[in-house]
Amino acid sequence: MSKSRLARPQGLFFEEFQIGDQVESVGRTVTEADIVNFAGISGDYNLIHTDAEYSKGQMYGQRVAHGLLVLSIASGLAVRLGFMEDTIMAFRGLEWKFTAPVFAGDTIRLRVTIDGTKPMGRLGGGLVTLKMEVINQKNEVVNRGLWEVLCKSRPA
Repeated sequence: MSKSRLARPQGLFFEEFQIGDQVESVGRTVTEADIVNFAGISGDYNLIHTDAEYSKGQMYGQRVAHGLLVLSIASGLAVRLGFMEDTIMAFRGLEWKFTAPVFAGDTIRLRVTIDGTKPMGRLGGGLVTLKMEVINQKNEVVNRGLWEVLCKSRPA
């Protein structure tokens, strides 16, 4: 096997995606540092994320991670699965629901199910619809939605 073959990322081509196929990521614990850093990067200093005393009197009784932080972590977990390496040409869109809170100390993982495929030969590949579910350590779905990605076709 050549050295360049060993270094090549192993993404899936459009033709390799099968509706119903499913994979689950490793877990990732959401930390206090994640929440603080995301507030700084995004500029979202909403008290429900940043003020422990204020949050005690709110719906969840404690600070919650930003929903968009959890979505961002889900994106990273998806990339770690490897099926998108070198074959995804574009992230086309998403529909997303924040269904339950995520707190510092929660460990989340991502379940990905292939929900649909649509050939787009003029673009050199096809559209893959991914059903995404973020699951916490209690096996509760805390975020869910659909992502659409444009994926390369297998080289001729």
